[in-house]
This record gives sequence, structure tokens and C-alpha cells, in this order.
Amino acid sequence: MSYFLAFAGFAVLIVLHELGHFAAAKAVGMRVERFALFFPPLIAKVKRGETEYGIGCIPLGGYVRITGMNPSEEIPPDVAHRAYYRQAPWKRIVVIAAGPLVNIIVAFLILWALFVFKGVQEISPNVDRVNTGSPAAGKLIAGDRVVSVDGRTGGAEQFSNAVKTHRCEGRATNGCKATTPARIVVDRDGAQKAFSITPVYDAQTERTRLGFTFGIQSNKEGILEASSSSVSGMWRVSKATVSSIGRIFTSSEARKEVSGVVGSYEVTRQTISTFGFVDALNILAIISLSLAIVNLFPFLPLDGGHIFWALAEKLRGRAIPFDWMEKASVVGFMLVIALFAIGLTNDIGRLRGEGFGVR
Repeated sequence: MSYFLAFAGFAVLIVLHELGHFAAAKAVGMRVERFALFFPPLIAKVKRGETEYGIGCIPLGGYVRITGMNPSEEIPPDVAHRAYYRQAPWKRIVVIAAGPLVNIIVAFLILWALFVFKGVQEISPNVDRVNTGSPAAGKLIAGDRVVSVDGRTGGAEQFSNAVKTHRCEGRATNGCKATTPARIVVDRDGAQKAFSITPVYDAQTERTRLGFTFGIQSNKEGILEASSSSVSGMWRVSKATVSSIGRIFTSSEARKEVSGVVGSYEVTRQTISTFGFVDALNILAIISLSLAIVNLFPFLPLDGGHIFWALAEKLRGRAIPFDWMEKASVVGFMLVIALFAIGLTNDIGRLRGEGFGVR
């Protein structure tokens, strides 16, 4: 089932993106020849009016074919006035921007719904699990609510910092208390209990620990608060996406982080399988937003390239020679091919051994 749901989620994102282009093109009077999910050759198609609707056999995207996208193509005289490059620049911008805009709206709506109906997951001050054989074993139990650590109150982060403060491996030097016991006060069934627990130093993680984990709680947000949280989250993802693409040409570590279609699909599938479809919606929202951001890069054949040249024509006051756009599009093609190649190579490597990090 996880395979089907992940596939369906990706298909929906593709359809909605192309539907944005399709609806905008129809609205401004352009002639849409084909609306297709996935790339050709088509394995199924049907024609309604002037538009052919089809499903391709290569599941790497989708497309809308609008008459006149290539200025040099031969166009029947009776539809020439509806060709893409015969339209005003603002109409072309509306049609091209509609695809990424739909992806942005979809990402916002998914995140907003998650914040409102599922809530923001935060670490709670309640003990979720006590590790067998750990310093906390035999003292703390699941369900205890931590009130203070070494006299410090607050949340899970403050408690963790209190344990780490002035504690380290080895003898006491330079203010380091080494393994000085921590005083833990908890609320258990309405009564407060205090324990003295000596942390242990984990050399592998270079952290001191008591041997218990905090639980997770969900705090639902109101309509306005969820809107603000969604916009903030989208802004962080957008900056991270742009930054990541910039770093792949200068950092080998950044290149290792790139995922292609296969990798994104597999992460979504594993998230569905491990945590459920609701948690996978967050992944789909990030993918939808990232798809919009990458598509808006100002290089042909990306959507941003078409927008860039339409704006250039508007500022120039006359049509841009097609050979100019063809030469400039080399940059866009190289970017797309580089991202595809790096992503595919990484995906194959993860599928063969290292995995995708979903636990």
C-alpha cells in the first residue's frame, strides 16, 4: 500500500502543477494541444475538443503542450492567433507562473492543515522510555513528568542542557564536575519525587546522558497561527533549496544530499510505511515547494526561463530573437541534467546500500 500511496502522491503533485499551466492557458485563450501525466510515449490517450489527454510510460514528470511554444514551428493559419509566442508577455507569464504557483499553494495548504488538525510536534517534559541498565533505571518510570533538573525548570531542552552543563569525561578540571550526580525532581501521580542520578559519558556521541527519553506531544494551532507557521516553514525550505543547489557545485557533501525522483519517492514511501500517510504529507509539501522553487530558476527549459524571457521582451519592447534564447538555454539544460544525474546516482547508491535515513 505504501508504494501505491507514494506513487499517487507524486502523480497528484505533477497533475496539479500541469493543471495550473493548463487552466491558465485556457483562460487567456491559448490553444492547448496535449495535457499529459508522465513523459511519452503515451500508453493511453483520449481527445476532448482540441486537447488530447494522455498518460505516458516514463514517470518522471508531466507536460502541457501549447501551440507555438517553439517560435519556429509551423502553425495552421486558423489557430496562429492563439499560439504561445503570439500572445502578450503578461499572458505568457501568467500561464508559466501558474504551475509553480499551484505547487506553492498546495504546499501551504498541506502544512496549514497539518498545523491545524495534527498540530506541531514538540518534545514533552514527560518520560517516555527508560533504558534498561541506564543510570535512570530503577528510579524514573515512563509517565513521570520532569519538574526540574539541578534546580532548573523549563522544557525538555532546558533539562537536557542542565545535564550537560559542567559535566564531561574524566576528572574535574577547569570547572568540569565530571560525573557529579544530577538532582531530578519529577511529578508522579500528583506527588513530587526527587532522585539523585549520576550521568554517564557517551564517548561515541560525546554527550552525558541519564538513560531516558522524553515523549512527543502535539500542540494544535489556530487558523492564523497555522498560517504564520506555514509561511515561516516554507520560507526556511525555500532558502534551504536555493542554498543546496548553489552548494552542489562547490561541495561534495552537498552533492551527496541531493535526491532525484526515485529518492524522493522512496523517502515518501518509507515515511508512509513507518509513520503513516499523514506524516508523509509533510514530505509531499516540501517536495511540492521545492519543485516550484527549482522550476522558477531563470533558465530555459525551466518555467523561470520562460518568465525571464517574457519579462525581457516586455522591457525591450520587441520580441527576443529565438537564437538568443536557444544559446542561453544551454545553461538551463546543463543545470537540469546535472541535478538529474547527481540525484539519480545518489538514489542508486542509497537503494543499493546506505538507505534513505527514514527510521
